[in-house]
Amino acid sequence: YKRQVQEHLVRLFERRFGAAPAGVVGLAGDGSNRSYRRLIGPEGRTVVGVVGPDADENRAFLSYTRSFMDVGLPVPELYAADEDRGVYLIEDLGDTTLFDALEEARAADPAMRADEAGEPVPFPDEIRPLYEEVVLALPRFQVEGHRVVDYSVAYPHEEYGRQSIAWDLNYFKYHFLKLAHVPFSEARLEADFERLTEFLLGADRDVFLYRDFQSRNVMVTPAGPRFIDYQGGRRGAPQYDVASLLYDAKADVPEALREELLARYLDALETYRAVDRAAFGELYRGFVLVRILQALGAYGYRGFFERKPRFLRSVPYAARNLERLLAGGLPVRLPELAATLARIVDTWAGGEGG
Repeated sequence: YKRQVQEHLVRLFERRFGAAPAGVVGLAGDGSNRSYRRLIGPEGRTVVGVVGPDADENRAFLSYTRSFMDVGLPVPELYAADEDRGVYLIEDLGDTTLFDALEEARAADPAMRADEAGEPVPFPDEIRPLYEEVVLALPRFQVEGHRVVDYSVAYPHEEYGRQSIAWDLNYFKYHFLKLAHVPFSEARLEADFERLTEFLLGADRDVFLYRDFQSRNVMVTPAGPRFIDYQGGRRGAPQYDVASLLYDAKADVPEALREELLARYLDALETYRAVDRAAFGELYRGFVLVRILQALGAYGYRGFFERKPRFLRSVPYAARNLERLLAGGLPVRLPELAATLARIVDTWAGGEGG
């Protein structure tokens, strides 16, 4: 199978560039079912070949990419696609994600390394401007992207509404709580999930929601940040994406910087629309919560079920985020969820847990 899909990529490269690649090199995956190759042209030009086994996901990515390219959003150029065979060629943006750049900066200075006790650590000064560029770019995707994308190809839903929220909350329940053996009352937790859902549905869902707007999906290039992996995008609320970036677990953005970057984001959003900052902030806390829960579900699924322990290393960071969120009070009354989250904090916030 691997040989066959590589042949499809090679033929696509030949049709697009008029010559066979001089070499093909496998690239590390991103935790999804997609696989990647770097194809090297005869004159040293490189492109990335993607093999996507999910036709609906491919359709969304390709459609969104074409729309984003049309309005000049900073995404990889799409060179060629063979949707029937599930392969396509995109611009090679290099190997450095925003998360990689952050980790490298921290590794270079011992004072920047994560504290085992969960104490705040400094944030590298050279990475702050990158984060600022990223939060300033987000409203462009949300507003300009919303104007041009075709939501009929959105996968698996056109809108981040009641069903999407339910999927995220159940993902957390079944793939983290149950697999990590965290005790909870099913009936009381479901009642809290319903209250949280109603609260989140009070947000306007009138922008393009990127869905996975986090540091591993931003490539650092000489031309500035470029953005990938938006195929799960759909219509939704603006709070979700900025929460995803600022509460990205292992990035461990300090609280003061989160507030500063959120203010910069809102300044940029206000160039497109009026923003009631108090109302935005109240709903934002709810989206921070649901995004952390969704991420914990992903860590549990990849870590406990698929037995990929590197995903579980993100859990203590997420637990410390929950600890700070609980200290400030949840946005609505959620007694069973709060008690359940406190158990996660007690088990995981100080280290590896589990």
